[in-house]
Amino acid sequence: MSLSLQSCQNEEANKKVIEDTSSTPSADPSATPETGQIQPVNSLDSKEFDPNAAQKQEQMSNIPKTTIKFDNYEHDFGSIKQDTDNRYVFKFKNTGTEPLVIDNAKGSCGCTVPEYPKEPIAPGATSEISVLYKPGKQKSKQSKKITITANTDPVQTILTINADVQEVAPAPSPKK
Repeated sequence: MSLSLQSCQNEEANKKVIEDTSSTPSADPSATPETGQIQPVNSLDSKEFDPNAAQKQEQMSNIPKTTIKFDNYEHDFGSIKQDTDNRYVFKFKNTGTEPLVIDNAKGSCGCTVPEYPKEPIAPGATSEISVLYKPGKQKSKQSKKITITANTDPVQTILTINADVQEVAPAPSPKK
């Protein structure tokens, strides 16, 4: 049995095949019976391992806490085409009494890239996080998470983008 694991950034270039050398079928509940592909069980499964995560979280816990309020926590791009750039700006307000310090903003995969303010946001001030989603060759319904780490309680806030990615027919090859 072979399983195909694909990165959302460049499916063809990043395909890897893992051979199962055991004679018993996999009982992995995250493998879909139709494709045999392993699907992430939760959003943490698709993230890179950060050996400094615990240290960063402890550093954030030593900063006075504040609160953050986004105008919305989810955006649906609707129907978009493969190989396009799609940007959405999440607007937020520091609703607490301490400066808001965003330590990190990370997409659940390389196709989702957030840009966030590096300077503290004063109490009562507003700012934004811009997210660029490039679906590449992905197709069908997609849902991507953006994890914001800040001096809030809880430390992490999750934003979500959704899209229905339409396959683009390949251009006809020129005749020789």
